[in-house]
Amino acid sequence: MKKNKLHSFIEVLSSPDPEVGLSEKYPLWKKNKATLWYYPAKNKRFKEPIFLIYSLVNKAYILDLAPSISLIETFTNAGYDTYLIDFGVPGFEDRHITIDDYIIKYIQQSYRRAIRHAGTDEMTVIGFCLGGTLAAVFAAVTPYNIKNLILAVSPIDFSTFPVYDLWLDALRNGDIEMDELIDKIGIVPPSAIKYGTRLIVSPVSYAHYLALLSRSTDPIYREKWTRMNKWTLDHIGLSGEAFKQLKNDYIRDNKIVEGGLTINSQPVDFKKIHSNLLVFSTKSDPLVPSSLCEPIMDLVGSKDKTFTLFEGGHAALVAKETMPYPMEEWLRNHTTLL
Repeated sequence: MKKNKLHSFIEVLSSPDPEVGLSEKYPLWKKNKATLWYYPAKNKRFKEPIFLIYSLVNKAYILDLAPSISLIETFTNAGYDTYLIDFGVPGFEDRHITIDDYIIKYIQQSYRRAIRHAGTDEMTVIGFCLGGTLAAVFAAVTPYNIKNLILAVSPIDFSTFPVYDLWLDALRNGDIEMDELIDKIGIVPPSAIKYGTRLIVSPVSYAHYLALLSRSTDPIYREKWTRMNKWTLDHIGLSGEAFKQLKNDYIRDNKIVEGGLTINSQPVDFKKIHSNLLVFSTKSDPLVPSSLCEPIMDLVGSKDKTFTLFEGGHAALVAKETMPYPMEEWLRNHTTLL
């Protein structure tokens, strides 16, 4: 048995990358490297579609790993037309793209296109990780209606950052200055994103290899592990200007919570968010613990708002065959049946 497990373990590690993003989809809009994807509902049951915003530094196919482990599939099977803004992979020529650009020129323009395609005047916006941070800012500044806003493991309050606390203190004290370096390299490379993430989650980042070794003869586990591992290693570079904004405005100065955040020189007032709000955090997430997520509850003007803790780690919300509890029930109660 041990030999079989070891053989299967080596076989998995040496196998070619699996196909991902297999759900039926159609491109509706493109800008630079970004694409707005439309995933039609299998049998449309709800008036308001779902609009997904994923992180800038990870590929969005985590939302559609494979049949039966695809969050997008669960939405379309449940009767929701679904849209995804995929930011794509930036090149050196994109080094001047700012967070303001991503929110106004990419998210807002693609949201407007999705509304027109859907023939509705509002949607449910769901943001994941850094995509949820962008979604919250977008919801505060956009003139378009957002019926429901769902934020999943999305950092909002950067006043305390686990593991990076000394680095954060040095950044705020001016002992670390990297803007000049970022200007020279233009794009923060994917390897820097990957190893920075691994520094936070180590040794957890290697524990999944032990888990595979113990379950390498289980074909269902192997299938999911292979796809998750592909995504874990598949980071995206970040434009230098966006990185500097995140570092200075969002992390160092914590402007979402402390105030002073602007988009295109206009103040961002989170009290202008009146959408129904559902905020997810997880109990075992070293990347974005709940202390970074929950403060959005006190910033928004929403009357209907719910915060919930979910079992599992950072990616546990999306790599499942079902919607995470209580998302399915909450969506059903906050969306109009046809």
